[in-house]
Amino acid sequence: MRVFSSLRAALTLAGCLLLPHGCAWIPSQEHHAEYQPPPEMVETLAEVKDRLEHWPDERWWEQFGSAELNRLMAQALNENPDLKVATARLNEAQSLVRVDGARLLPFLDADASLTHERVSQRGVFNALSGGRVSGAHVLLGIINPLSFRYEFDFWGKNRSVMYAALGEAAAQEAERADIRLRLTTALARSYFRALALQHQWGLARQMVAIRQEVHRLTEIRFRFGLDTELAVQQAAIDFETAKKREAGVRDQYDVQRYLLARLSGRGPDAIPRLVGRATGIPQGVPLPDHLAIGLLAHRPDLAASLYRAHAASERINVAKAQFLPSIDLTGFVGFNAVVPTKGADQLVNLLFSGQSFAYGIAPGLRLPWFEGGRLRGELGARRAEYDAAVELYNQTLLDAAREVAASLSAWHSARDILAAHQRLLTSADHDYRLTKVRLAGGLDDDRDVLRHRHPVLEQEYALRVLESDQLVAMVDLIEALGGGYHNQDVEHKPEHHDN
Repeated sequence: MRVFSSLRAALTLAGCLLLPHGCAWIPSQEHHAEYQPPPEMVETLAEVKDRLEHWPDERWWEQFGSAELNRLMAQALNENPDLKVATARLNEAQSLVRVDGARLLPFLDADASLTHERVSQRGVFNALSGGRVSGAHVLLGIINPLSFRYEFDFWGKNRSVMYAALGEAAAQEAERADIRLRLTTALARSYFRALALQHQWGLARQMVAIRQEVHRLTEIRFRFGLDTELAVQQAAIDFETAKKREAGVRDQYDVQRYLLARLSGRGPDAIPRLVGRATGIPQGVPLPDHLAIGLLAHRPDLAASLYRAHAASERINVAKAQFLPSIDLTGFVGFNAVVPTKGADQLVNLLFSGQSFAYGIAPGLRLPWFEGGRLRGELGARRAEYDAAVELYNQTLLDAAREVAASLSAWHSARDILAAHQRLLTSADHDYRLTKVRLAGGLDDDRDVLRHRHPVLEQEYALRVLESDQLVAMVDLIEALGGGYHNQDVEHKPEHHDN
């Protein structure tokens, strides 16, 4: 170790003396982008009351208690093409880590060659033979069972290359987790909307039946002179409007069904009925009472941006090492022999004799003196890449905080609106029950009962949307908090030193 330390110091001094301006000619940079601390969210999180210690869980969708949703999630995680592509990219990045890590090890190989050559009058062979083989035709046989090449990584260039590759692989892994998160949350939202639309479709058919019956009763009353033609026309308009709504809901339901099929990695005909007929609206999950900003460490996109900043920092070190001398060592151990072409049959015997044993070792030093500004340009580009990566991390952090705040607000609003609408539905249902009592007492006719039944169905129709909105708001918050992903590295920013 002491020998290598002395060699490194000597080579550094020699390189500095050989360079036109010494080692200080590497351009310096005074200011770098800095990691932004997490924003304060005390007021935003102050109203959260229900407590959960670990939230959300990695398999967060199971909290909704829907076996059908769990089945769709399992299909999507196994079959979705986007997730498969992300997995392939991760495998590629991990393979590149092995490629770049090989730079730290010596390269060992074997080689053999057979060369027919005319000896030059000015060549090495002729000079060594005292000019006696000039113009002769010879066969040169070489067998080297062991050849090696090794670059000394005194300046840490190859280590930085490997660390940059590790950072890219970690970023790819985080991006795969992000795609998984986006996939599962998109599927959950689509499922909840499809479920609500299925219930709305059933309610819409009931409202069509009511409008049809009112239209029939109004026509009967018109024939007996008890109603006007205007009332018949209005009843017909109401009936056609109800049919139009029913068709629209059915179309929206099909759109969500096809979206579920695509997210699950299936064709539209592979899953003809993705949402069961008897499935009820799942219950929501409670809010945790402690959503500290540290929970943003659960976000895979934040981890990916941090890893990319790590990799960019290491690439700066690689670019700076390009200014310094590179030292390598090559060598071989093997056999070689040369014979005149007329004695080619003797080559094999001579090649494997002890007198043909040969070895060689060659240390090398390469020093960049002038490359037209290429090295400075590459270093400037790597520094700019690092600054951009840090600012992207900062932007991702701010977006994460904003999404958490917006999701919490939407959850609270949806919960309050849903509670108010349930009270409204209870009032409408009470009026409908009173109308049925009046019908039984002969105080109202069938049309009054139908007219009071229709508002109840309208409120139930709207209730399905509000229930879906609340579930979607829950999913939005789960997505904003990373859906159970956790990476401690997000909580530890790298220190970068670049002068």
